[in-house]
Amino acid sequence: MTMLDLLDYPFFVRALWAVVLIAVSAAMIGTYIITRRLVAISGGITHACFGGLGLGYFLGINPVAMAAVFAVGSSIGVEWMSRRLNLREDSAIAVIWALGMAIGVLFVFLSPGYVPELNSFLFGNILTISTADLWTFGVFTVLLTSFFLWKYRQIVACAFDRDFARVTGLPVRFITYTMTVFVAVCIVLTIRLVGVMLLMSMLSLPMMTAEIFCRSFGRMMIVSVCVSVAASLAGLLVGSAVDVPCSAFIVLLMSGIFIVAKIIKSFFKNR
Repeated sequence: MTMLDLLDYPFFVRALWAVVLIAVSAAMIGTYIITRRLVAISGGITHACFGGLGLGYFLGINPVAMAAVFAVGSSIGVEWMSRRLNLREDSAIAVIWALGMAIGVLFVFLSPGYVPELNSFLFGNILTISTADLWTFGVFTVLLTSFFLWKYRQIVACAFDRDFARVTGLPVRFITYTMTVFVAVCIVLTIRLVGVMLLMSMLSLPMMTAEIFCRSFGRMMIVSVCVSVAASLAGLLVGSAVDVPCSAFIVLLMSGIFIVAKIIKSFFKNR
């Protein structure tokens, strides 16, 4: 089967649109995460989602919706604990991370029978994306892009220096909590693309690649979007054509692009 033959299948066309939308959203969110040095909190939210998945299966509720509740709750919880309880952010992340995984394991064990589609949440399966999922991704991407266009300068200020932004009178708390919710929702949606195990790469590698060559927030975001979309599309096409897991191939491509970029930068720097 050739790559062009794959375009005849509706599920593959949906996967193509989904991978573009999620790649764009993940790159925008990832630029904020990398700038604020929040890669660890993304890992904490990602693993806290597993608690929502387990509880959703146990209660017979949509596991993705329950994972979204856990993701938003854990992200806000980290911000609240670091602000109100004088707890170091990395310590708060450790609490959320461990609690989410423990709840997930407990309720998966207690769920009667075999837990369906658990592997797709752990390792991802972009080819199972439905039309409803695609519309959800589209609405999220539009909302995220609209918020960036509306509050771009304030987002950049809060990402680089929250204390300075607060002194200058910017709505730091509003920006921080809104972006935290966007991060959480993006993580939940992207789980369907690459799974819990590989999500961190999707949210960090394209931005780390862009950071090698870019210093401004805007340029970094544009380059990371290009890297993310290119690697995601290539990974989906090649992975489907040769019948290997698309999510793993996407991350391998992103890792390869990052390594090549580092080598190129080091070569020209040492000349």
